Amino acid sequence: MNKTVQHLIKAIVIAISLHSEPAMAQSFFTNSIKVPNVPAEIKVPEGNTAYLKGYAAGTQNYVCLPSGTGFAWRFLAPQATLFYVYPLWGTQIFQQITTHFLSPNPVEAGTARPTWQSSLDSSAVWGRATGSSIDPAYVAQGAIPWLRVEIVGAQTGPMGGRLLVETTFIHRLNTFGGIAPTSGCGASTVGNVAFVPYTTDYYFYKASGKSF
Repeated sequence: MNKTVQHLIKAIVIAISLHSEPAMAQSFFTNSIKVPNVPAEIKVPEGNTAYLKGYAAGTQNYVCLPSGTGFAWRFLAPQATLFYVYPLWGTQIFQQITTHFLSPNPVEAGTARPTWQSSLDSSAVWGRATGSSIDPAYVAQGAIPWLRVEIVGAQTGPMGGRLLVETTFIHRLNTFGGIAPTSGCGASTVGNVAFVPYTTDYYFYKASGKSF
């Protein structure tokens, strides 16, 4: 089989598998996700089960601001895309499943919170970090902390989609990069934003036994 035919078949398989939202949801959402070991301080409470894993690539964004008698980079917001990774014939296909950004949480009168919004049905959840770890036994040198995030807001999509709304917790694990710059912030650069690349895995949890 020549490479042209192989590529054609691959394209057809991908198109069919991604054509319908139910098929995608069935592939993405599972009760058999294996979560790596995590430090005790960020463990998710008993009674919650991981149902979705997304590989994220994007930036951690920092703004230069006055700080005490000097200036410092302060965390501003995340900006990333989460992907479901399909193994396919010796390669990997990255399908976008979620976007990650800062937005006002309608459940908290507009408090700005990290947000995850489904690319499939636009349902969304807002989270608040309730645990953090930089334990070198787990977290790579020069990487942002691992986090446990508790969901403090959820919203269905405009057509009633609920793919994310049952989420209870999110883990940010296997981080790489994203640390604030160590230079470049001063009187002449106040207000500048630094976009620092990072990657991570986000694990989404729901109440054990809860269906969608």
